[in-house]
Amino acid sequence: MTRRLAAASAEITTAALTKMAERYPWFRELDADHRASITLVVRSGIDGFSQWFSAGADESTTTNIFESAPRSLRTLSLQQTVAMIRATIDTVGEQIGLMMPRGDRAVLETAMLHYAREVAFDAADVYARAAEERGVWDARLESLVMDAVIRGEADESVVSRASTLGWRARSSLAVVIGDLPEVPQGRDTLRHLAARAKLDVLSAPQGDRLVALLGGSFADEDEAVAAASALVSAFGPGPIVVGPVVTEFGHAVTSARAALSGRRAASAWPGAPRPVAAGALLPERALSGDGQARRTLAGSVYLALREHGGDLLETLETYLELGTIEASARALFIHANTVRYRLAKVHEVTGYDPQDSRDAYALRLGLTLGRLLS
Repeated sequence: MTRRLAAASAEITTAALTKMAERYPWFRELDADHRASITLVVRSGIDGFSQWFSAGADESTTTNIFESAPRSLRTLSLQQTVAMIRATIDTVGEQIGLMMPRGDRAVLETAMLHYAREVAFDAADVYARAAEERGVWDARLESLVMDAVIRGEADESVVSRASTLGWRARSSLAVVIGDLPEVPQGRDTLRHLAARAKLDVLSAPQGDRLVALLGGSFADEDEAVAAASALVSAFGPGPIVVGPVVTEFGHAVTSARAALSGRRAASAWPGAPRPVAAGALLPERALSGDGQARRTLAGSVYLALREHGGDLLETLETYLELGTIEASARALFIHANTVRYRLAKVHEVTGYDPQDSRDAYALRLGLTLGRLLS
């Protein structure tokens, strides 16, 4: 009875393709190459069923029709492949009802269901292996991109590679560095959390660290830190440092260097928030040997106050030495409110509040570095 089915395989294949065209708009939009590939696979499946049934319908003898499928077929999604299988099964079932004697139909229909199950499993296996291979390749490519970012070699070719990983042109970027997660699924968690926060992310392990590049619309470092706060659970237990915001992929090395420096120095500030901006770690970075941090801190404190004038530098030095506004006012022979006004001006010029203990520490170090570097 399968001879009749085998003899009609070309006719059944045509009917199956017609059914796909009727059911699925995406099939009608395929080019000739893709249609030819689907035709070969459908014909192979129908012939395979006839041969398999004739050989005794042993499920262990089925051959994976997708293994030898043309390369162009691999562009179909799993959903489209399932639709192709479903349309073919429906067509074969209809032909069994039309061509076979009534007494043989039930046996053939049952056999077809078993065969179709194996075909579906084969399709799932092929797509699963392809996904694993793509995942391995993507992970390697992502590591290469992040390595280029860290080394300052993110040229146009690197940007192109990043785009193949789903990276979009973003108005602002920031590098985030923390400990590797304790579970191997940490990078998957990072991608999931970033997607929920509507951020682009690329990441790669670097030794015992996880380095991530975030893309979004951050106006400044504080907004980047706020965005990174949604990703904390994807990192290990140590400090998480967010580099300064840059506007171009090729400038991400600036953010990476600051974040790396901050990550090395973060242990010197036990009370640091998590995540913390690399800019907030300028004192620790300067003390750990970061020349850029030293110059930045000296410039934003000592040089900025010296250029502003108006006795701000002297007032700040006196206040840091004596510790109170009243004592500073007596030493400078001015009213306490004048001291308060000048300290508020220091805050405005430098960004550091002299009456905050953490900021006072940065100011004192900035003054010392300024004198050393001037």
